[in-house]
Amino acid sequence: MMAAGFADRKVCFPVNRTGKHFNRLLTLLLGAVLVATPLSACSDETSREALTAAGGSCALDASGDGSSTCLRDQEDTRSPLGSGCESTIDVAAIPAYGGSPYTVVEDNVPGFSETDLSAPEEQYAPLDSLGRCGTAFAIVSRSTMPTEERGSIGMIKPTGWRTVRYDDLIADRYLYNRCHLIGYQLTAENANEENLITGTRYMNVEGMLPFENEVADYVERTGNRVLYRVTPVFVDDELVARGVQMEACSVEDDGAGVCFNVFCYNVQPGIGIDYATGDSWRMSDDVPAYTPEEGAAQADGAAGQADVPQSAPVEVTYILNVNTGKFHLPGCRSVKQMKDKNKREVRSTREDMIAQGYSPCANCNP
Repeated sequence: MMAAGFADRKVCFPVNRTGKHFNRLLTLLLGAVLVATPLSACSDETSREALTAAGGSCALDASGDGSSTCLRDQEDTRSPLGSGCESTIDVAAIPAYGGSPYTVVEDNVPGFSETDLSAPEEQYAPLDSLGRCGTAFAIVSRSTMPTEERGSIGMIKPTGWRTVRYDDLIADRYLYNRCHLIGYQLTAENANEENLITGTRYMNVEGMLPFENEVADYVERTGNRVLYRVTPVFVDDELVARGVQMEACSVEDDGAGVCFNVFCYNVQPGIGIDYATGDSWRMSDDVPAYTPEEGAAQADGAAGQADVPQSAPVEVTYILNVNTGKFHLPGCRSVKQMKDKNKREVRSTREDMIAQGYSPCANCNP
């Protein structure tokens, strides 16, 4: 069950202890030291406003000389995946969820060092003894991004996975998503079990997606690279992460384009979660969640219909591309790339959109 904070619990960040076969063998070799440039604010307007509202900003050096602290001292030789149960995040400093899908941590300064620049292009920690994911790291560039639509990931069952839905509380019905630690739009990792955790729809779409979009938009716009790391945070032997730490720093401009260090909460408003098992309940009346198995039984007239109130699928706002025949969430990066003549905004349900012949975008997974 969700605690008020993490300070009194053992928190583990599973990481790579034994190495792995990486998806790409390319190692980036740099012969020059990055030239520090003044950093005044995040370049993306939406992210800058959001971070300011949360009490953070792209940080300047404490000395006040205007130099960036996005990359830490060169003598820091840690692996991008860390070691043991180590993370740059101060767990005791993570406040309890208070209504925002994320909170800024460590003054919004990511924990990368210049040694990370020579790391393999992608690294994914092996699953731990409980089958849980660890840290995922990438040097995101145009070459790591996908060139085709995302494939199926339904065969992956991350720890704590439950197929459970709350039709009247969640617009897209299902509580859990198979959340990519590093989004498909950044590294084209599809059904990689070392990159998929059990995450709420709220964390996936409201928490993580805007930051993934910021990185993707920056890389596509500039052609520059971004150091990117996502660490799931588990308490003790719990199977569902309490959230994820997301860090990013643009390389060529030393963080002037992209620079953040945030913690996204793995919560769903109105729903309680047992992080040890993945079980859940309505916080208002403790009515159990609806599962497909229960739905089939209810359709056959089984008992319990009155105990689990159902409602019609909720209408939400989608953006249609009438040219490609796909529908998107408003915050999807693909929306920004649409021509105005092909763009339509509608209020509808997912089922209706599919019934009309539209297919869901593979990036935002509406």
